[in-house]
Amino acid sequence: MLDHRKLSPSLMRSLEVFVAVAETGQMRAGAKLLNLSQPAASQHVTALEKAFRTVLLDRSTRPARLTYAGARLHGRAQKVLDALSDMETELRHVGQKSLTLLRVGIQASIATTLTPSLVDFAQREFNIEDITLHAGQSGNHEHLLRTKQADLAITSNPFLDMDGLERHHVLTERYLLVLPEAYDGPADSLEAIQTRLPLVRFGDTTNAGRQIAQHLRRLRFEPDKVIQADRSSMVTSCVSAGQGFSLLTPTLLIDGLVENMSLQLKDLPVSGLSRTLTVVARKEELQSFPKALADMSRQKLMHRITGHMGDIGAKSVEYEMV
Repeated sequence: MLDHRKLSPSLMRSLEVFVAVAETGQMRAGAKLLNLSQPAASQHVTALEKAFRTVLLDRSTRPARLTYAGARLHGRAQKVLDALSDMETELRHVGQKSLTLLRVGIQASIATTLTPSLVDFAQREFNIEDITLHAGQSGNHEHLLRTKQADLAITSNPFLDMDGLERHHVLTERYLLVLPEAYDGPADSLEAIQTRLPLVRFGDTTNAGRQIAQHLRRLRFEPDKVIQADRSSMVTSCVSAGQGFSLLTPTLLIDGLVENMSLQLKDLPVSGLSRTLTVVARKEELQSFPKALADMSRQKLMHRITGHMGDIGAKSVEYEMV
């Protein structure tokens, strides 16, 4: 019989580790997902096997596969973790006029701009006492939302394949052509520019990088040289140093312009390339906060865009849902 006294202090964490290992298919990947070492994750799984007196992973294969018992536990464990998360959320909010705890994922490119305003807004308007912020790419936000480590995200991916979410439009922005300040060559076609400068863009591991690469393939534009980076500040610093040109939206340019990087901004000589920022939250858990946050974020971002980019930035942004 299972000895609850031995297992209970670490049961939830062990189940969480086991689910991560089961869903990634590898002990190392599951450990990385939860910021654990591989030996620590293995100890959690072994503890479950000892407690339940059964083998959960067939370690004779590479990658290891779930046994029949492991598959059954995976389904039950996921339900238990989901139920606990739902209970936590309900008890945090029931009977309260205001929220007390907020966990937010923010697109890395706008995190510096929005963080002070978000914290002030949450504390002043909603009396939220405990705030945790995670900056990252949309892939990070998806993981945080799926594992219920975040209550909402301000992100460039609305996660339309995920059920149980509410979405509030922040803004839609067109990409601009970004050139070194000293560049004096042709700017009316990407082909002409790339004969003088390599393209500097987000890497394929990012949502923006994949979007740009797909759009350029549709246009049959294949640059001879490409420099890839996974942060907007890295892209803009390369362009500012004269090492290439780029395609960036106003919010992707904010941090570089605040740091007074030397850049030329022009309308992109190709059409159809834009991105949308959305506040995504689990449905009806945060009362009116997600919509209010979307409105506040739009106002703050537009103030920064028009202040640093003037008309070219303002006309590249649409406020209403498209």
